[in-house]
Amino acid sequence: MIKTIEKPPVDLELKRRIQELIEYKGGGFNQENVADIIENALKLLSDVKDTGDVKVIQTALRELRYAFRLFAPYAQTRKITIFGSARTQPARMEYQQALEFARKITEAGFMVITGAGGGIMQAGHEGAGPEKSFGANIRLPWEQSANPVIREDKKLITFKYFFTRKLIFIRHSDAIALFPGGFGTMDEGYEALTLMQTGKSQLMPLILIDRPGGTYWKTWDKHVREHLLRDQLISPDDLYLYQITDDTDQAVKMITRFYRNFHSTRFVQDLFVIRLKHAPTESAILAMNEDFADIIIGAPIRRIDPTPDELEDEDTVDLPRIGFGFNRRDYGRLRQLMDVLNSL
Repeated sequence: MIKTIEKPPVDLELKRRIQELIEYKGGGFNQENVADIIENALKLLSDVKDTGDVKVIQTALRELRYAFRLFAPYAQTRKITIFGSARTQPARMEYQQALEFARKITEAGFMVITGAGGGIMQAGHEGAGPEKSFGANIRLPWEQSANPVIREDKKLITFKYFFTRKLIFIRHSDAIALFPGGFGTMDEGYEALTLMQTGKSQLMPLILIDRPGGTYWKTWDKHVREHLLRDQLISPDDLYLYQITDDTDQAVKMITRFYRNFHSTRFVQDLFVIRLKHAPTESAILAMNEDFADIIIGAPIRRIDPTPDELEDEDTVDLPRIGFGFNRRDYGRLRQLMDVLNSL
């Protein structure tokens, strides 16, 4: 027998006072959601006794609010996050590659986000230049202070918690590039893969860049195939969630090709909507329905008009789009579908 949890009675007086407080501050965006945040914050007075726990919530909210405000003016510019070791010296090939890659990807219209430290992070900022760079620094007892390229820039944020910092990386990235690094680089790479594999983030290019002739990522890929894949801990299609190269020009092409036709996606109830720059032909749609029948549940792939839930998004409402019933499981296969859409 399933036990239902009764909702507490609505405190109408509290809601009225919260609304008065919002109006006192001049109103603004998302009033209903802000009212809910205020109400939940007040519940901390009785629900959470430990001061340290409350400070986690307090700091996380402050960091996220500030970061979202900082990124908002640049929402229409695609961004790539570059990860890699803070210990990589400028004389290393990987450092020079990261610098070169950042320069090329900004020339392709992207802005660059890094963890703001030294090594690969500094190389990324040097290649992009401060005007096209964001820094998401982390306070650590021994490292790291922000690198000199981004240190005085207004687009630098310093976080106390890794989890808020990682959320900002993924939330504002349209692509991710990983250069060889230590535990932190591996952590970021695995998190990005996990979020895409489970549908908790938008699918995006995840490029693993090695030095010419290097084996860092090839060895990692071999481990994934010989242990995770062979032991059926991941699906074969999950391998499509990342790509490996040792050529920075090829890395840039992998990223820009992903956005050749694809724009963005969202769920509207049971309908999975893919927004595009160019609509596929009816013959292409017929072929996709045949080739990707394994991930379709319910409605087949078809051209659709903007749904009522999308009409408020002025930046995407005029884009052509397709929609279908996606099984919400096989994101590696969905990544292959996007490659097909980009090839049309």
